Amino acid sequence: MVSTESGRSIGGDFDAPALLATKARNENFPVASHLLPREVRANLMAIYGFARLADDLGDEAEGDRLAFLDWLEAELDRAAAGNATHPALRQLTPVIRGLDLSLDPFRCLIEANRMDQRITRYQSFGDLVGYCMLSAAPVGRLVLAVFGVSTAERIALSDEVCIGLQVVEHLQDIGEDARRGRVYLPAEDMERFGCTESELLGTDSSPALRRLVAMEVSRARDLLASGVPLAASLRFRPRVAVVGFAAGGMAALDSIERSGDDVLRCQCRPRKLGLAKRAVSALVTASTRGGS
Repeated sequence: MVSTESGRSIGGDFDAPALLATKARNENFPVASHLLPREVRANLMAIYGFARLADDLGDEAEGDRLAFLDWLEAELDRAAAGNATHPALRQLTPVIRGLDLSLDPFRCLIEANRMDQRITRYQSFGDLVGYCMLSAAPVGRLVLAVFGVSTAERIALSDEVCIGLQVVEHLQDIGEDARRGRVYLPAEDMERFGCTESELLGTDSSPALRRLVAMEVSRARDLLASGVPLAASLRFRPRVAVVGFAAGGMAALDSIERSGDDVLRCQCRPRKLGLAKRAVSALVTASTRGGS
């Protein structure tokens, strides 16, 4: 059990490093491939641990979630100073210091979870992209920083991949999010396809919702396609990491399409074989374009 400075407690689940590893295995993409050096894997898992903790506080914590997120931001400052109290933040200290990481991407992840407490609807896809630039893009930027390969062009491509991954997650979780009172499908798109919010709470997707999901799947594929030129610009090891992220998203979209775009009836998670095929294909294409 962890307590904030105001005395509010955060459940013990947030203290378990094993839980982070379990959740990482359940993601759409490999968080830290075993093809990567041990130190790089440890750095990526520490960053993932922070992102997971921020999401858990914003989505699952019982009590004043905004207060918990304020505590997390203060704990982030303590991590940078070397005196964090939470296990996930203590693991982050050597990463921040060793790589001289800016705290801005971590603060963006916290801010995205604050937005989730205030904003539950998005009028346009552009509005949703603005949210994704806080909730997803910072992770990609941190991955580039871990590998020491950040450039303006790579960051732009990474942002697109991460936005695509966030769209995939939103499509997978339409029903769950709706039951929590959140709708990430842009209102303009729902109106265009004649889909109402009540349809998001069913056990089977309506024809209108299926058509809408199919359009969003196509949109996500276009964004994830930036993973190939990004990977092609990198050396082998960071290339593997980027390919893993993008391939996981593509495999998840394949699963959605196999369900007939019925994301309410089916869980629509990527199959291991499908993910492997996507990863190998993307890696071969990227290697052909970028060389070894």
